[in-house]
Amino acid sequence: MTAHDRTDVLVIGSGFGGAIPAYHLAAGGASVVVLERGPWLTADEFDHDFKFGSSSTRVFEFTMGEGMNVLGGNCVGGGSVVYFAAMPRAPQFVFEREGSLGRRMWPKSITRESLEPWYDRVAQALPITQSTWDDVTYAGGVFAAACDHAGRTANPVAAAIDTDLCTNCNWMMSGCKFDAKRSLLLNYLPAAVDHGAQIRPLHEVQRIERSPEGDFLVHYTVVDPVDYRVQVDAGVIEAKIVVVAAGAAATPVILQRSEENLGPMPPAVGRYFSGNGERLNTAILNEDRVRDVLGLDRGDGLAYAANQIGRGPSAASWDRLDGALPEFSRYSLEQLYFPPGFGTILAQAPDAEGPSWFGVDKKEILRRWQSWLTIFIMSEDDNEGVFGPPPETGNAERISMQMLSRGNLRYEPSANTRHGWALADADIRDILERDGLARVMPWTNEVIGAYTVHPLASCRMGDDPETSALDDTNELRDHPGIFVTDGSAVPGALTVNPAFTIAAIAERAVPNIVRAAQARGVDVRYLGSLPATARVSRKAPVTVTGRDGQPVTVPSV
Repeated sequence: MTAHDRTDVLVIGSGFGGAIPAYHLAAGGASVVVLERGPWLTADEFDHDFKFGSSSTRVFEFTMGEGMNVLGGNCVGGGSVVYFAAMPRAPQFVFEREGSLGRRMWPKSITRESLEPWYDRVAQALPITQSTWDDVTYAGGVFAAACDHAGRTANPVAAAIDTDLCTNCNWMMSGCKFDAKRSLLLNYLPAAVDHGAQIRPLHEVQRIERSPEGDFLVHYTVVDPVDYRVQVDAGVIEAKIVVVAAGAAATPVILQRSEENLGPMPPAVGRYFSGNGERLNTAILNEDRVRDVLGLDRGDGLAYAANQIGRGPSAASWDRLDGALPEFSRYSLEQLYFPPGFGTILAQAPDAEGPSWFGVDKKEILRRWQSWLTIFIMSEDDNEGVFGPPPETGNAERISMQMLSRGNLRYEPSANTRHGWALADADIRDILERDGLARVMPWTNEVIGAYTVHPLASCRMGDDPETSALDDTNELRDHPGIFVTDGSAVPGALTVNPAFTIAAIAERAVPNIVRAAQARGVDVRYLGSLPATARVSRKAPVTVTGRDGQPVTVPSV
């Protein structure tokens, strides 16, 4: 069956870039449909284990490229369901970056100062709070103490977490069972539904074309709730405005595939991808030295041995976020918990006699997993990523029933990117190997290449039509009525966690989208209201046909 529906606004994706416009446009009176390719899960459905088919598998998409791998959310709420809720604002110098272009990447109309009121709105809506040292976890405390010992500074990280509800279980990356993490399931999305927005999970958008009347026809398939490789239905939705927010690894692919019907895409679509300059180092702490040198004691006779305890990033060193430093030498260092799985596979054994990521030496560091401390680098990369021709369907060729796919992204780190990584790697060693506190090794790129959990810039904003796909209102060049509001719109690496900046840009884009919708005959206003925060995530069921032809209940509204 192929359904054909109509709506005023069609939103592709339900992460920060999709949920925020969906809420405001629905609140302003527009009919809104949100298509999300992943499932809709709430707190009681997040499984804190690593069994195949658990929420860890269902809500992630790990897309392997050539030289770059992307781990992102694949569920209603997008990256907000699986993020660590660290929400710093981007430094001022970020908005002045030139990269290798030799000219400003960001639109002149967007500066840290001009984005400040939009940051403030998001901070109030989620809400975001500035952590204190009383909120910092064992891992954050160890890193902060090591920074202080090395003559560096460290800071508690602002976070979208209700610490009264948080149990420090450190399963945040698999979805929060306690609704302590302020994901979009607790604010913008339920508020959008309250204003009449429809959210349809397991709907994967394939392409966009124009109707004879000049509106947009968005073609989608419905995937099986268990095996995402299986198509159980398909349809078309006609809309006057389309907001593309499928994520930086999927948005350019949808637009590339739409080119045959929509006409030529701006040359920057699918180019200038940034991995936010990300890189991970694992420190194997010497518990005795941590106790003797840093004077730390948990109170139970242990200095640390607490890798699993906590709630993701809680302390960061921002000493190198100095606008006076040369570009490609600025970065942040953030204590991070990366759960077993990818972390176990890619962590390297220091001073290994054989392979550093496999063998006897690797087994030894795995035996000491409780004494691991992972440090996350976010630096200035060179926007090296390029997307090749799109696959026949989806944003990538799906390899397994869930989670794993192979995409068309090619990425070869430039000398500038490698320079930044080398500086940060050396800095981490200087901090954590000082006086025998730890042995440090970066995660290997030899097995699968580089990796990012914060993909950016594949359809970026800017003032130069040759190097930016969007104008400063987030509208796709030469395609009026199509807006891009996710991480792909961010021009380049931010040197900090990007969720807050993505959300602020999405808030900023809404008045522009409203004006465009009004010009196309949609009865909608920009109210400027903010969603009320819910205490419990919720959803409503809808029935679709499963792969065996039988009805399957999946969440939708």
